[in-house]
Amino acid sequence: MEGAIRGGLTRAYDTIKVDPNRFLMQLRVAHGLPLATFQGVYTLPIERLDEVASSVIRGGMKMAAAEGAGFGMGGFLTILPDLGLLSTITMRTIQKLSLIYGFEINSDSEVAELWIAAATAAGVDISRELLEKEVVNRFVPRVIQRIAVKAGSEVAEKWLARLVPFTSSAIGCALNYYFVRAWGSRAQAHFRTKHLETKARLLVAQV
Repeated sequence: MEGAIRGGLTRAYDTIKVDPNRFLMQLRVAHGLPLATFQGVYTLPIERLDEVASSVIRGGMKMAAAEGAGFGMGGFLTILPDLGLLSTITMRTIQKLSLIYGFEINSDSEVAELWIAAATAAGVDISRELLEKEVVNRFVPRVIQRIAVKAGSEVAEKWLARLVPFTSSAIGCALNYYFVRAWGSRAQAHFRTKHLETKARLLVAQV
């Protein structure tokens, strides 16, 4: 389970991470945000960003639920691929939340911040790893491993209900749905706080 989660998190960032330009267009067209760049989010009311973030989390929840229902048909045999995809969906949701609140993940420090948010969403204490956050190629794998260990033990308890094929479809749907909701909400709270801190610094700099 840890390996499936670790692989899903790694793939979500290395190979199928969110395209910032495409997502910026989606924010303009689908959500009506008047943005030319992601820095423009600091001129918008925080309540508007919260609405969009909640919508993105709901989208991730629905996708995870559909995926969980499908893989749930296989009972225990499909738990590992389910966890890999669930991790990918969750990490992509966190990446979108990062962009919504103005963090573009271009620099090493922003990459580190993304994974700090992921760890926060997982309820993992990475205070020891923070000493190496400037060295991203060492920091990120260690954080992913810590998240995988915590999430693996968490799902090992709850996913036991999926031992019975077919009847586990509804269970897989519900578990995935609430998994993304919990992680998404915690990641949103993290980025929201960071957004308000950055916005306050920008206002002070303008005075």
